[in-house]
Amino acid sequence: MTGFGKAELEINNKKITIEIKSLNSKQIDINTRIPALYREKDIHIRKILSEKLERGKIDLNIYVEYLGEESNSKINESVLKGYYSHLKNISADLGIVIDNQTLLTAVRLPDVIKTEYETLDEKEWEHISENIIKALEEINLFRTQEGAALKTDIIGNINNILYLLDEIVPYEEQRIESIKIRLKDSLERLKLNMNIDDNRFEQELVFYIEKFDINEEKVRLANHCAYFVETMEKETNIGKKLGFISQEIGREINTIGSKANEVNIQRIVVQMKDYLERIKEQLLNIL
Repeated sequence: MTGFGKAELEINNKKITIEIKSLNSKQIDINTRIPALYREKDIHIRKILSEKLERGKIDLNIYVEYLGEESNSKINESVLKGYYSHLKNISADLGIVIDNQTLLTAVRLPDVIKTEYETLDEKEWEHISENIIKALEEINLFRTQEGAALKTDIIGNINNILYLLDEIVPYEEQRIESIKIRLKDSLERLKLNMNIDDNRFEQELVFYIEKFDINEEKVRLANHCAYFVETMEKETNIGKKLGFISQEIGREINTIGSKANEVNIQRIVVQMKDYLERIKEQLLNIL
């Protein structure tokens, strides 16, 4: 989502520089700083930015540097001559010598300097609009490169979750044995004065252990991870969809953790959550 684009052009004795900066944001937030001459095109600029960038905090600046000797500020000669004539008459009446300071005083009086407001040249604007698109292309190129790096990082984290999922397997049988031993020890501590039906005990044990079975969660987690990668490879504008899939991944990881009842599996679950959080942070940068 981050990027920077710049374009420059020279037209009508002006050097025009266009700079566009994009930062991460869930929505599109556009801020423009443009000369008054182009202010009427602000809505058009925002439309171009929203179509090309879709999301992000966007700052667009247009700088104008005049290359010729012409200026928008002109001296109103008739007004200046009128002021000078009046000052000359007043100086004669007061016996004051006329010098260069008198002219400087006249120049500072109201309406001597007038500003001629420039009208927008549509051909000039066409060139500016083309260069805005050129700067946006630079940003999108930057975003594409950033996206490739994000994809590599995110898929790496997904693969780490799948690797940890396989690491759970050795502890599952050990976990079931631990549960059996713990139940038998608990029954012995009760010191019951009756015989225990071994068959019934095994039935109850199977029923109890089923509550801790995590095979379904493991299968769903693996499927969600595969679907996540498939979505990244085949679809566009996938930021929200990947966010939904990551929520499902998190739900399965949490369920495995709550059913684990085994310290090593719980440690693995914590590591899975760490990789998932990294994925969620990176998803904020994806359209």
